Amino acid sequence: MTTSARTEPLAAGETVLDDATLVARARDGEIRAYEQLVLRFQGPMYRLALRMLGNKGDAEDVVQEVFLVAWRRLDQLQEDAAFVGWLYRMTTNRCLNVIRARKPVADVELDQQESTGSVGRPDRAAETSAQMTALTGALDQLTAEQRACWLLREVHGRSYDEIAKAIGATTTAVRGRIARARAQLAEVMAPWR
Repeated sequence: MTTSARTEPLAAGETVLDDATLVARARDGEIRAYEQLVLRFQGPMYRLALRMLGNKGDAEDVVQEVFLVAWRRLDQLQEDAAFVGWLYRMTTNRCLNVIRARKPVADVELDQQESTGSVGRPDRAAETSAQMTALTGALDQLTAEQRACWLLREVHGRSYDEIAKAIGATTTAVRGRIARARAQLAEVMAPWR
């Protein structure tokens, strides 16, 4: 999944620009272009941080810090098209630093949306809620690195290479962490099959 081909309008009546063009313009000092990048990617970065940290305040702080650092260091980015991967890498690394600086177990809060099948069915809504609670508990049991790899792959759809770059590991190590995370999650979630 490449996001460099994504395009969104800057404002009503303005030309639609892809990510790389916005990055190039932001690097040239165009604040409006960077604002569009922030609007485009703050949601995915926040969801990643929230799932890794389990705390809304910490997630908001991490995302704010990541976008501030990205703005300050934009001239260090060698390829405009690498911006999204760079954001994922900075967000993941900052979250891992926050996790290491606090208690080993984080309360992971997943997006809890009812499935369309549970509307008007309290029994189905209760089952979905119990499944989400079990998954949250299972994610808590993973190491921070396993959780980061699993979330980047399964929730955010990043490639193994992108994850390896984001966390500073080899692709083989990423595959191993994801495999261990999947096995552990499958074991914990077995009753819900």
